[in-house]
Amino acid sequence: MALAVLVLAAGAHAQVVNSGASTISLNAVLNDSITVSLSSHAVNFTLTQGSGSNPGSTSITATTTWLLRPNVGSLKLYAFFASSTSALTDGAGNNIPSADFQISDNGGAFNALTNTVPFGGANAGLQLSSTPILGNNKSGSRTDNMNFNINLVPLPNLPAGTYTGTLTIQAQAI
Repeated sequence: MALAVLVLAAGAHAQVVNSGASTISLNAVLNDSITVSLSSHAVNFTLTQGSGSNPGSTSITATTTWLLRPNVGSLKLYAFFASSTSALTDGAGNNIPSADFQISDNGGAFNALTNTVPFGGANAGLQLSSTPILGNNKSGSRTDNMNFNINLVPLPNLPAGTYTGTLTIQAQAI
């Protein structure tokens, strides 16, 4: 029993021993991101030969959401076609050019897609909006409500038929 008391007493006076310190380097990245979501992916038109007023069947809302670094100057939203000469086509060589396709953004005037933008074909686009990115909105969102029209005044002899095309909406931070 004396031996047990001696062992316990010796353990109570033992020194604390620590290992050497090992470190872990941490690296976390929150990447820039931009998303564009559309309220619908189709618009129909009932065309009247030679008429300047051929409105689309519905408006489309584009919601742009972003998370950007402070060195970004602005966020721009574009609409564009692959080609200015054949924004819509009947597949038989009859085309509606982008110059005759119009968009009204957020209730503004209708504008034709006749500009060269960072995407799509030359003279086949339109800048819809530009949002300055400042210190307080590096993260945010905006909504653009688009209405559409096809102006057939420049195409008085467009033959009857079904014309199809693809309009693309894309954002860019610069």
